[in-house]
Amino acid sequence: MLKLNNLALCALALLAIVPTAQTLVTSAARAQTANDHRADEAAIEQVMKQYHAAILAHDGTTLSGLFLPDANLWLNVLTDSAYAKAQAKSAAAQKVRVSSYRDFAKLVSTTPKSFDPEHSNVVIHTDGTIAAVYFEFVFNVDGKASNRGSETWQLVKAADGWRIASIIYSSEPPA
Repeated sequence: MLKLNNLALCALALLAIVPTAQTLVTSAARAQTANDHRADEAAIEQVMKQYHAAILAHDGTTLSGLFLPDANLWLNVLTDSAYAKAQAKSAAAQKVRVSSYRDFAKLVSTTPKSFDPEHSNVVIHTDGTIAAVYFEFVFNVDGKASNRGSETWQLVKAADGWRIASIIYSSEPPA
């Protein structure tokens, strides 16, 4: 009988401990997930910094390396007011302009002009595998704003780190 009572006491003690242990495991998992999320956001912010540095340095090779090699979606969408102005100048004006990161990297590499994109109000959403970055921008050429709007990047976490899959931005050039 004594052995049964000791066994019953041990079982009761374990029942009291199990919920606490489960809470500790769940808390540790949440903390790890939060740490992973912060690490992914930091890595994505680093891609943005590398993008900016490559543009400042006229380094199209580094810029191209930030993209998935086979990704080729680069859309410039004129705002309604910018499109109306463009149509007034030319009936053939396009509201949505399709390009590629390769074209932009070539421009960055070959232009004598100074490019300096400014990003603000950056918001990053990621699940650790894919990400969307949304921000406002002003694109400066030779120290003057030549374009402004909102921009979104879609990124994927490839085997070698975060890579840009596409860039889509609204465009409101100054008058």
